[in-house]
Amino acid sequence: MVSIRCKMVVKAELDKLDLLYGTIDLGEVEIKSNITKAQRDILRTALLKAGLELMDDKKAILIEKIKKVIIEMVHYSDELPKIKNSIYISDKLGHDYTYLANLFSETTGTNIEQFIIVHKIEKVKELLLYDELNMTEISYKLNYSSVAHLSNQFKKITGLTPSYFKKLKLKRQTTLENL
Repeated sequence: MVSIRCKMVVKAELDKLDLLYGTIDLGEVEIKSNITKAQRDILRTALLKAGLELMDDKKAILIEKIKKVIIEMVHYSDELPKIKNSIYISDKLGHDYTYLANLFSETTGTNIEQFIIVHKIEKVKELLLYDELNMTEISYKLNYSSVAHLSNQFKKITGLTPSYFKKLKLKRQTTLENL
């Protein structure tokens, strides 16, 4: 719903400025005509009012693409790829992984692997809350070498063990049901 509204806002603003454009995709628009500085400023202001941001810095755009690939990989695929994350990201974006990793670290203050770990742990939390898979299935689904490895990483990130996290969820549900 949000992405449809965003597309409509972007389309309307581009039309107001008489700019020729191609596809409008999540987070990206292909502008086919030359854009003046004045048009760019008007577009930037209009998008900001709508809660959107105009990114024209190639490095910032690439950082956002890296994040998007990781989020799609972790949260929106049935299983993580069985190849190394570095190869997957490099292939998806068509850039050398070392370049991507250095750019990401310099810009965000964290490295790509840490970003992936944080998102994998968020996915683990989600799967634990749904309570459809056991820890072995979750660790397999997210390419952990073992349940112990997953549990250690979970505790390092959240400060809780997966089983304690799940107990907190059950305790919260019971409390809400008794209100």
